[in-house]
Amino acid sequence: MELNFNLKHAMCNLFEVHEDESGVQRVITPLEYPGSHDHIVLRVRPKDDHWLVDENGEAAMYARMNGGDVGNDNVQRWAIDLERDNSVQFAEEETLSSRVFSHQMLAPTLFRVTSAAQQLYTLATAHKERQASHFKELVTEIVNEICSHLKVPVQHNARLPISGELEADHLIGSEANPLIVISATSAKRLLEAEIIHMQYRLNNTPGFVLAVTESQKIVGVKQFMRANYYTGKTVEFNPTDFKQLLRSQVLH
Repeated sequence: MELNFNLKHAMCNLFEVHEDESGVQRVITPLEYPGSHDHIVLRVRPKDDHWLVDENGEAAMYARMNGGDVGNDNVQRWAIDLERDNSVQFAEEETLSSRVFSHQMLAPTLFRVTSAAQQLYTLATAHKERQASHFKELVTEIVNEICSHLKVPVQHNARLPISGELEADHLIGSEANPLIVISATSAKRLLEAEIIHMQYRLNNTPGFVLAVTESQKIVGVKQFMRANYYTGKTVEFNPTDFKQLLRSQVLH
């Protein structure tokens, strides 16, 4: 009996439960997103005649920050099966959630949503390295082509003279007033482009930050729209349009 008691106590202690506002319970689980040290955190909220369990959209957010695509076909097919087999929905707000009508089902539902969060992250990031590499290669080819044609110097993976040891994927033109190209393969990399832009502005250092991402879905539509206010320019990649834009920026 002593073993059973200690085991139960140890297992319960792995889950932290915090009381938030409006009756919301925040549950910090011991499980993490694959490849990271970020714990999966769930919310339990009273809603009319049931409780709503969700992960506040963090699975999709972490996946995007690591170059994942939550809108790919594999994820969409998985979401259909998930709702049918486990009663967990992947809503338009990109949040995993499930309704609970009996307190006896709260614990099983917590595990289902936690498991779904891990699965979503894994599926969304499954092919990120190959896709990111191919996208970056295309951007590099175009940069080299334009710079060679216009006889403009270019540095690749260039360390920038700002705090944080951030790098430009391509530093084009004079270091006194460069065109800084960032291949934003993830929401995190797009955020770095914003930080670079802001530091150049704060230090009154000449330079133009051009961020290019393979698609808005990969970095998140909201993040993409936001970035246009905090970079010189942020665009979705199209080979023809990118060539024209790059040429005009270099000649500017």
